[in-house]
Amino acid sequence: MNKQLMASSQTLRYTFDISAPRENTNAEKYTLREKLFGTDNVLPVWVADMDIDTPDFVLEAVKKRLLHPIIGYEDVPASAYEAQIRWMKKEHGVDFSLEEMLHSHSVVASMSVAIEAFSKAGEKVIVQTPVYPPFFQSVHAHQRKILKNPLKQSACGKYVFDIEDLKSKIDQSTKLLLLCSPHNPVGRVWSRDELEEILEVCLEHNIVVFSDEIHSDLVYEPNKHIPFASLSQKARNITVTAMGVGKTFNMAGFAMSSVAIPNKALRDRFLEVYKRVHFAQGNVLSHVAFEAAYTDGKEWLAALKIHLMQNFRMLEKLCAKFPHAIQVTQPQATYLAWLDCRRMGLSNKELKGFFVTEAKLGLNMGLSFAKEGSGFMRLNFAISSAKMLEVVEHLEFALQKRFEGSKAC
Repeated sequence: MNKQLMASSQTLRYTFDISAPRENTNAEKYTLREKLFGTDNVLPVWVADMDIDTPDFVLEAVKKRLLHPIIGYEDVPASAYEAQIRWMKKEHGVDFSLEEMLHSHSVVASMSVAIEAFSKAGEKVIVQTPVYPPFFQSVHAHQRKILKNPLKQSACGKYVFDIEDLKSKIDQSTKLLLLCSPHNPVGRVWSRDELEEILEVCLEHNIVVFSDEIHSDLVYEPNKHIPFASLSQKARNITVTAMGVGKTFNMAGFAMSSVAIPNKALRDRFLEVYKRVHFAQGNVLSHVAFEAAYTDGKEWLAALKIHLMQNFRMLEKLCAKFPHAIQVTQPQATYLAWLDCRRMGLSNKELKGFFVTEAKLGLNMGLSFAKEGSGFMRLNFAISSAKMLEVVEHLEFALQKRFEGSKAC
């Protein structure tokens, strides 16, 4: 057992046994239950934010700023970017400078700008499925063509790049690769060798890489996130890196992330679209929250990752009782479990029905991540210990009822 799991969250300052209730707060994962699942009677473990309290040091920074009675236009302060730059250098070994940084509302917004900036209508953008739906939705929305390069899955459940498939499909109209690193939903942390294979292909064909690294801090030992731009100077010259605090510190509602573009020529092309959209500079409270997270967040994050893996172990233990129904591979990163339910022999519609009506749980359908997700479900385990116990009990009851008399291997 690694050191991260041996440590007890009780010995740290932060624990996550319970969390504030989110019902009646306009939280998306609760308000959309009826629309998505046909009922409010489900525990929502779908959208990728946490049912865990946003850190106290972030909230205190916001309260302090509110002591000043004017909330007007404000540039993102250099100190906010500098806090992120220091964090990225220390935690991930990548160097960005202040001039390379841009504010964005979200990674998806940044992705849309990149698609518009580095390709033209009718040209091809590489998407590696199964993947977070906005990857392919954004390509369609901008009238580009998707060059689908599906990940390969081994017998043990591990996903890898299919480099030969990628090489066989690229042509002169292929302009951009959308990289999900770490990967959502399959939870892979790509190795240096794997990333360098992607880099070699992109350099050969003059392809820009948009690297979504929003989950880069949520990596479990012994895995280590390697920023694509950190591979080499050549990698820096073709990479647009999207990152931020939204996932790491449960701050999606602040609507603030960043983009780092070291190559000035690429940055200028990005800015042409960026300025047309008028991103402006976000809001005052987001600025101070962003800076506080990167300044004071290390201890909180260490405790969080221990908690998240404890939650996953609960789910893993349950699935081990029903290997004829659900198989799950431990994610190397993220707080998203990719449940392989194909052995249940259900259609995707029936699978969703099982989770909603029998388990009383609201999950993401794997099919929403492209056809390669057929037969899978995505479960968000970034919830309190108390709520995770409830989720596991719901699922165990449903599985026992459906497979009564069936014995685990």
